[in-house]
Amino acid sequence: MEHAHSHDQDGHGHSHGPEGHAHGAADKKRVLLAASLTGGFMIAEVVGGLLTGSLALLADAGHMLTDSVALGLAWYAFHLGERPATERLTYGFGRVKTLVAYTNGLAIFMVALLICYEAWRRFQAPPAILGGPMLVVAWLGLLVNIAGFLILHGGSRESLNMRGALLHVLGDLLGSVAAIAAALVILATGWMPIDPILSVLVAVLILSTALRLMRDAAHVLLEGAPVSLDRDAIARDVEVSVQGVVEVHHVHVWSLDGEQNIATLHVRLQEGVDQYVAVSAVKTLLAVRHHIGHTTVEAEYAHCADGEQKALGFDHMHGAPPDRRHYH
Repeated sequence: MEHAHSHDQDGHGHSHGPEGHAHGAADKKRVLLAASLTGGFMIAEVVGGLLTGSLALLADAGHMLTDSVALGLAWYAFHLGERPATERLTYGFGRVKTLVAYTNGLAIFMVALLICYEAWRRFQAPPAILGGPMLVVAWLGLLVNIAGFLILHGGSRESLNMRGALLHVLGDLLGSVAAIAAALVILATGWMPIDPILSVLVAVLILSTALRLMRDAAHVLLEGAPVSLDRDAIARDVEVSVQGVVEVHHVHVWSLDGEQNIATLHVRLQEGVDQYVAVSAVKTLLAVRHHIGHTTVEAEYAHCADGEQKALGFDHMHGAPPDRRHYH
């Protein structure tokens, strides 16, 4: 039996085009600038929250503290992602960005729960709050958060790391809006419970987003198939579109970091079909039509070599076969 293992033309574990490198460098700068803005104003909000007694300001300052750390981690993840692959990390450091995105989502979730707890405690015994100074600090915080949001909003929509960074700043922006609203109500009516009520509202708003980010990052870390790719449809497409391909099996599709897609598959060829030509056609099809930048293809003629492994009990890594109900 003959086999052909083929790899990308770039010669390493994943492919980066010039456009991808440029976009990554721009995202890295955006995150660093947002981290600097957030960290700088966080100190002012802590002072303002302590002086005015506002939970809304302290909650927003808590957001900014975690966000400064999170944005710093996001920047460092971009920095690590630029390093080349090593002997031990053959795909490089790209997945660090996904790990940081998951950590950021978890941090936001924990902060939101702490804010809800503190709000419940304060709602039972609302402290006196200085509405005027609270309003000034909240307005300044809103301007800083809008600037940070606009900086990050121009980044990659596909990068989980950028989504995590943007989520942190969005939480801060909503926190500033809540603090402004609470200050206006306090100045107009003197009703202090509005401060913890609006703090809980912001916490609830960002909880669902944080959970969604954690779910998406966990899916990548578990090497789940990207939502945009249908494994069985890809296998059928290869069988129908590539001349000489009889059957496709052992198909695995996953993403390195939410942006770079990877696939491995076995193709059974008709006798006499040139392996190199067939494998090249498969890789071109997957790259152009399905946007899979790195593909490893094993070509076979009669029987799959993994049949011997299966007999010995080593076939567990291949998982469920493609759905043959729609084939042929």
